[in-house]
Parts: sequence; C-alpha cells; structure tokens
Amino acid sequence: MLASRLDPAPLPPAEVSPVPPARFAVVDLARGAALVAMAAYHTVWDLGFLRLTPDNYALTAPGRVAAHVIAGSFLVLVGLGLVLMNGGGIRPRPYLLRLLRIGGAALLITLATAFAFPDSFIFFGVLHCIAVSSVLALPFLRIPPLLVGLAALLVAAAPHLVASPLLDAPALRFLGLGVTLPRTNDYVPLFPWFGAVLAGLAAGRVLLPRLAGSRLASWRPAGIGRALAFAGRHSLAIYLLHQPVLLALLTGLVTLTGPHPRAGLDRFHADYTGNCVRTGGEAGACGRAARCTAEALRRENLWSGDGRAFTAAETVRAQALSEACYAQAEGAAPPP
Repeated sequence: MLASRLDPAPLPPAEVSPVPPARFAVVDLARGAALVAMAAYHTVWDLGFLRLTPDNYALTAPGRVAAHVIAGSFLVLVGLGLVLMNGGGIRPRPYLLRLLRIGGAALLITLATAFAFPDSFIFFGVLHCIAVSSVLALPFLRIPPLLVGLAALLVAAAPHLVASPLLDAPALRFLGLGVTLPRTNDYVPLFPWFGAVLAGLAAGRVLLPRLAGSRLASWRPAGIGRALAFAGRHSLAIYLLHQPVLLALLTGLVTLTGPHPRAGLDRFHADYTGNCVRTGGEAGACGRAARCTAEALRRENLWSGDGRAFTAAETVRAQALSEACYAQAEGAAPPP
C-alpha cells in the first residue's frame, strides 16, 4: 500500500544510477504490525456483526479509540511512504502506478460494500483517504518540515474550528467538516485524517535522512519480524483480502454454532429503557421491564438474537409481553 524506498536527490541525466534504492525493513515491519492490529480490530468487529459475541466490542469507546489509533498509524506511514518513494524529487511513473492501484482498490471497496451493505456502504474509507491525500500532499514535499507540521496541526483541528451543517451535504461528506456522522462502515474523512499524512511526511523529511546513514537502515528482521516485514511489503493485497476471508470463516462458524445466547442483550436493555423513559416511564420501572421483556422473549423463542425480523403475529405477541412486563414492573400485574 505504501512505498518503502528512499531515493537520493536526482542526478544529472548522464549520471542517473540504474541500481534501485534499498528498502528499509524497519518501515515494512511497522506497516506489517499495523496490518496485524487492523486485522485484530476487524475480527472483533466481525464477531459482533455476526452476533458471535454478546456485544460488538469494536463499537465501544475503547474499540473506537483502537480504530482511530490504527487508522492514524496507517496514514502516518502514508506520509512517510511519500518521502521514501520520491526522495529528492517526484518519480512520476511509480507514483502514478501506486495511485492507480490504491484508487482502484478504493473504488472496488465502494462497489462491493454498496452491494453487501447498501445502507452503510463505504464511500470514503481509509483507502479513499490515502488516494486523495497522496495527491494533496505532493506540494508539501518541497515545503520546510516545520511548516508541514503546522499544516498538519491545522488540518487535525479543522473539524473543531469550521464545522458547519452546510458541510453535511452528501457531496461534501468526504471533507469531515459537517456536524453529523454519516452511516457508513468505514469513515476516514480528509479532516482531520489528512493531518496524519502530513505529520508522517514532516517526520519523514526530518528522520529518514538520518535513518539512511544508520545501522537500522541495513537491519533485517528474523522470525516473526520477517513475517511482519513481508506483510508490510504486500499491504494493499492483504488489506483487500483479509476481511472477505475473515467474514467467510466466521460466517461458517456462526452457521455451526448459532449466535451467542446473549447477543444484543445489553443493546436491547439500553434501547428499551431509553425508549420507555422518553415516553414517560419511570427509569427504575423501565429497567425492570427491559429485563423482564428480554427474558419473556427468550422463553417464547421470540428473541431475535439471529437478527431476523418478526412476523406480524410475533410482533403482536412481543408487544403484549412488553406491556405485561411494564405493568409488572410498576407492581400492577403478575409476571407474563
């Protein structure tokens, strides 16, 4: 996905070296580690999506923090990769080929998710952000690193400085400057995430010349490190393939085991209690009614732990159980 080569400053035409620059294994390894973290996060998300766990822990506060850290690490490496690829001057052919690969992969993800998840398809995920950021970052290869770092801070702060409902228009959602989050399975808008690319670019401009002259430049990992470096060299292919493979394996598992018996229970309690309170119920009674209703639905095989929709008759029965549970919670009726 990202380049990991550092080119010297361009030479006069007669002196251009035919020898390709060496790879930095440490950069490949860092990218491979980010891939492992990403795959782990997606596994947690898939387990929750397929209701193999009681809740989707990827959507909890710690899960969201992990997602942001992982996305940020990839985008910092994008900025670093731009410096590694272009060195002292832009290399048009490798740059354009890389851009076409990433842009094509982003389009493929949009089309695939529009088919699989039409209500939450990915219109601007991490690959879309990488492709656009790779174009926008080119001028910053010639700007002093300190100014690039300041630009990174401004881009990161932009959603807090200029957010507006006018920027919630569908055509502008890729900017990330609206006030509502769109419904999508992966959302990595330019603001603030282009700031991470610029941060990586600034760091690369400062640190990579020092790395080129150090022992770390010629270091070669072994064992697990070697496997991570290999993954880092093929990051785009792994990114595209890992999620379909995970979903296929876990879908096969859920067909054998069925969903977790408590899948969706915490969410049901929270949603039931919230709706009950909003319609005038007393909080304590609403909480008791939520627990009673969940137990009643499970007892009568109406618990939709598998995500299926109720029939009309099941809906009527579920509503009757809910009403009876609330009456019991208020002390006005026996258990349903």
